[in-house]
Amino acid sequence: MSPPRLQERARPATVEELICVPWWRLLDEPSQRQVAEHLHVAVAEPGERICRIGAPATYWFGVLDGLLKMSNDEASGGPQITFTGVPPGGWFGEGTLLKRESYRYNIQALRRSRVAGLPLPQFESLLAQSIALNRFVLNQLNERLGQFIAARETDRSSDPDFRVARNLAALFHPQLYPGVGSLLRITQQELAYLVGLSRQRVNLALQRLADAGLIRVEYGGLRVLDLPGLRGFHASA
Repeated sequence: MSPPRLQERARPATVEELICVPWWRLLDEPSQRQVAEHLHVAVAEPGERICRIGAPATYWFGVLDGLLKMSNDEASGGPQITFTGVPPGGWFGEGTLLKRESYRYNIQALRRSRVAGLPLPQFESLLAQSIALNRFVLNQLNERLGQFIAARETDRSSDPDFRVARNLAALFHPQLYPGVGSLLRITQQELAYLVGLSRQRVNLALQRLADAGLIRVEYGGLRVLDLPGLRGFHASA
């Protein structure tokens, strides 16, 4: 017997979880009550998919804690490509919802992750009545576009240190992932999955970034010390 799907395991969000949602404070009280009624939370286990290529988009999703990855379809016969990681505070899928499309990517949990979902009807209703939320979504789309343009430059680089630095900087994006702060809970193996390098090569790159004063490796995670420097890092630095 297969385990219940993520949606079947979902429960209403708690008050503490609602407060952690970055756009919650932008809403007026009636809109907050609407979100409190419809926002649900479920725990995704490692390897479990939240979104699957070809499935209709029916929720706006956010990460309360944990770590997800966005990737292409490895079953298509081509190489698997990880587009980005999604750490705490990240919300995704609004572009697909707005276009009423099916997902063109997979979203999968790299570790046990607590994920929130707002159904499409409530997402559209909030957009229709909240200018502040419209601005939040517009900013999300704009920042993510810039992130993916930068990712194209990163993918063309053969320098592993540069790739690790830029991928780390993307995970510390303060607008897209406000739940991260200055400390990202991530293992070197998880970072290796996101960057597409071996764990050993990622370890070497992290040592070089630490020696440059850009990050500090701490127990269970990485602390950024100089985000502009991390974004502008080059091997010759």
